[in-house]
Amino acid sequence: MVKTSTKKTTAKGLQLVTMPRLCFVLLLACTAILAQRPASSSGLTDTSSLPVQKIGADDLIGLTVYDSPELTRNIRVSNDGTIRLPLLRQRIKVAGMWPAEVESAIGNALRKEGVMVEPVVTVNVAEYRSRPIKVVGAVKHPVTFQAFGETTLLDAISKAEGLSDDAGPEILVSKTQTGEDGKSRTLVQRIPVKVLIDAADPESNLALEGGEEIRVPDAGRIYVVGNVKKPGAFPIKDASETSVMRLLALSEGLLAYSSKTAYIYRKEASGGKNEIPIDLEKIIQRKSPDVSLVANDVLYIPDRTGRKTVMTTLEKSLPLGAAATSALIWAIR
Repeated sequence: MVKTSTKKTTAKGLQLVTMPRLCFVLLLACTAILAQRPASSSGLTDTSSLPVQKIGADDLIGLTVYDSPELTRNIRVSNDGTIRLPLLRQRIKVAGMWPAEVESAIGNALRKEGVMVEPVVTVNVAEYRSRPIKVVGAVKHPVTFQAFGETTLLDAISKAEGLSDDAGPEILVSKTQTGEDGKSRTLVQRIPVKVLIDAADPESNLALEGGEEIRVPDAGRIYVVGNVKKPGAFPIKDASETSVMRLLALSEGLLAYSSKTAYIYRKEASGGKNEIPIDLEKIIQRKSPDVSLVANDVLYIPDRTGRKTVMTTLEKSLPLGAAATSALIWAIR
C-alpha cells in the first residue's frame, strides 16, 4: 500500500512540475513570433493584401529586423533602385529583386559590415509605385494604376471604363526602354480597335509590365458642307470605309438642284491646300469609282444656282400642278 501511494504521489508530482514548464515554453514561443511581427505602433503598413512581385524604384518596403527596432521601418526605394539603412555605410541595390531576395541582400550587408552576426530579416512591400500604367485620350475615365500580376491591354481599357464615343480606330501603346548603349528609346505599337475588340485577337491584347502609356486618339473628322440635308462633321471610325458615298449617306443625301461636280478640300503635310474636283453624278450613277476621303477633308457640294433660280421662278409664276411642274423641271435639267 505504501509503495503504491508513493508512485501516485510521484506521478502527481510530475504533473505539477511538467505543466508549468510546458506553459512557459509555449509563452516563450509566442513571444518570439510576436517579436518578429511589426507592432501597430511602429508605423509599418499592413501588406497582407498586396501581391508579391519584383521591387522597383519608388516602391515602399516594410523592413523588420528581429530584435533591432532601430532597423525596423518603412523605406522608400530611391530612383536608382537602392535603399540606405542606419549603421550601414553602403547603399543596397534592391530594384529587380523579389522580397525574399531583398531579405538575403540586407542580411548579407548587416553581416559584412559587422552590424549583426545572424540577422533575421523580413521584407514586405507596403506600396507599389514602380509599375505605373497610364491610360489617356478618348476613354471614359483616364486613369493611372499599378500593374499587378498579369495585366493586359484590355484590362487597362477596362480600368478606364472603356472607349469614348469619339475614340479613333487605333490604340497607341508606348514604352520607354533603355538600350545596351544607355540611350532611352520610346517604342510605339499601334493596335487597331477593330482587331482588338471586334475580332478579339489574342495577339493584339498585349501583356503589360508597367511603364506603358496607352493613348487613344480622338477619331479624325470629315466635314460635309453645301447642298446636303444634314451638313456637319462626321467622325472616322474606320478609315478604309470612308468615302464620298458613305459621307453622303451620313449627311442624309443631296438636296434638290445639286451640282454635278463636287469638291474635296484637303490640307497637305507641307501646309498647302488642294482643291480636288470630283464628278459626283458619275459616282452616284456608278459610272465612276467612289473616292476615298481622309481625316480633315472638307467635302463641298455646291448647288446649280442659275437652275435653282429658274425653277423657283417657274414654280411661282406658272399655274401648273405638281406633276406638270416636276415634268418641266426634268425636261430642262
